Amino acid sequence: MKKRRQYQRLVWVTCFVAMCFGGLGYRLLVLQVFRHEELTVKASGRTERQFILEPRRGDILDAKGNPLATSTFVKTVVADPTLIGNHQAEVARAIAPILQLGESEVAARLIPRVRQNEKGQTVTNRYVVLKKKVLPETWLKVQAAMTNLSFGVDEKKLPALERAFYRDLRKSAIFTAALDDQLRVYPNGPLAAHVLGYVGMEDKEVAGHQVSETGGKDGIERQFDSKLAGVPGWRVTETDHDGSEQVAWRKEDIEPRDGFNVVLTIDSVLQGIMEKALADGMQKQSPVSISGIMVRPRTGEILAMATIPTFDPNHQGDFSADAHRNRVITDIAEPGSTFKIVVVSGALSDGLVRLTDQFDCEHGHFYFGGRILHDHESHGILSVEQIITKSSNIGAAKVGIRMGKDRLYEHIRDYGFGARTDISLPGEVVGIAHPISDREKVKIAQIPMGQGIAVTRIQMVMAMCAIANQGVLMQPMLVDRLEDREHRVMVQYQPQRVRRVISESAARMMVEALKTVVSSEGTAPKAALEHYTVAGKTGTAQKSGGAQGYLYGKYFSSFIGFFPADNPELCISVTLDEPQHGHFGGQIATPIFKDIAEQAAKYLAIKPDDGTGDLPMTENSTQPGNSKDLTAGAKAARVNQSQSAHD
Repeated sequence: MKKRRQYQRLVWVTCFVAMCFGGLGYRLLVLQVFRHEELTVKASGRTERQFILEPRRGDILDAKGNPLATSTFVKTVVADPTLIGNHQAEVARAIAPILQLGESEVAARLIPRVRQNEKGQTVTNRYVVLKKKVLPETWLKVQAAMTNLSFGVDEKKLPALERAFYRDLRKSAIFTAALDDQLRVYPNGPLAAHVLGYVGMEDKEVAGHQVSETGGKDGIERQFDSKLAGVPGWRVTETDHDGSEQVAWRKEDIEPRDGFNVVLTIDSVLQGIMEKALADGMQKQSPVSISGIMVRPRTGEILAMATIPTFDPNHQGDFSADAHRNRVITDIAEPGSTFKIVVVSGALSDGLVRLTDQFDCEHGHFYFGGRILHDHESHGILSVEQIITKSSNIGAAKVGIRMGKDRLYEHIRDYGFGARTDISLPGEVVGIAHPISDREKVKIAQIPMGQGIAVTRIQMVMAMCAIANQGVLMQPMLVDRLEDREHRVMVQYQPQRVRRVISESAARMMVEALKTVVSSEGTAPKAALEHYTVAGKTGTAQKSGGAQGYLYGKYFSSFIGFFPADNPELCISVTLDEPQHGHFGGQIATPIFKDIAEQAAKYLAIKPDDGTGDLPMTENSTQPGNSKDLTAGAKAARVNQSQSAHD
């Protein structure tokens, strides 16, 4: 009987155990098979995250490899208010000054908040962004500040649970996002700002997700954005409660491809020389704006390009839209007398005139096409060379009349006016250069003196470079090559010849004429250099507008010159918009040209053409790569020559 009862108990126990295991088995079957997909989705929704991995944006480097724009990885500082309890004030007091935030603002963000989500679940604010774009060294200071917080308690006397609370508060309450962001940095501040441009955030779709990425907004940053930006990667992984990645549970990991470096033709030392000289000119003449360009005539390489007003791309939002404008390529104006090089060189090339041919300049007053044309001085008979030397409007007009309207327009177009130069910058305009109609007879006389046509400063300097380059127009070259992160060359750009605009012999004759401009008989003796022969042309253009067509007392003053004249290394253009202390280009723009040219010649060790041999470097000469002394240079003796003509 006893054995029977034992047997029955054994059966019951066995059945009970079997039922329990059966229930567990059924539960496992439901979880693993029937509800597998549902539960996987739920679990993924809690812990699985996809991160877009931003590639490192490429650097922008100058011709010597010095960084002009670079990127550094920065942190996003985040708080978990649920770990802070009622210590918001202490934490805010410790970290707000480091993050350059207000204490009250930080304290308010650190308050735990409870809400109901769309599913009716109770959730808390465990991920509150305090500040983005925080430098690594700043984050280390935040960590140190949190570690040193005492909260006014002696933790050794606290129960284990409270000690754990304070430990978590210090270690985990303030943390950083799982992925770093990028901060674009311009080490030289405003240097070459209009060339570099700046960046901003923009929304893009990557792997089916909308993300915010750094994008170029102007300058090289915009023009070469696709090359600089690289290709994003992505990562599918799992995170814990505070957003920290669980590396062991990564499911996908596609590495980003970093952007290319863009190496410019700009030399930061020459850029600094130009910017300092323009700033000095701005201070002395108080113009609305001032611009300068430095080019190698043979290749079209832009060595320096600057405009004032300017801005700092590190803080571009602090500057007006007017300061952002690169006037070298965006602004158009009548060129004035610098445009005489186009009509005279074209006539020489076509064999219509020789330098010795003479024209009657009517003693300063010439009636044509229903208008009276004026010269700034009373000239009688002048040779073609003297028309350039003295900058005679009437002489240039008569050369244009001899050429004829159709051929004049062809030369204008050949020189590139009325079309973009295709410089590697956004925002370039084409200017205004229309064919001359029979109804506008006077235009054939006005255009040769630089009226009735509107050009950009880059168009004008490239036209002068064509004369310096034996009659061949080059495309302005601002980017030399693209490199990868290891500085391996990915793309090498070459100088681009546009077309021959005048014959080589005509170019030589023009150089001879332009040399006379920079003499005691010409309009630009102040542009003369001690050890180099300079060829150039002055320009003074009254600003268009108003009821009479021009604005009284408002002028553009300019000078474009190259040297050494017979073997040109540099061509430099300087333009002032509304100078306040005079307006003739030969008086206002030439001293700035001279300042830039003297320092550039020293820095580049350009061989003199005056028979003195190599020009020695002085101890004050600006050395390559010396970014701290961008404006030092030799102080050559000034040429004390009187100016007998004005333009």
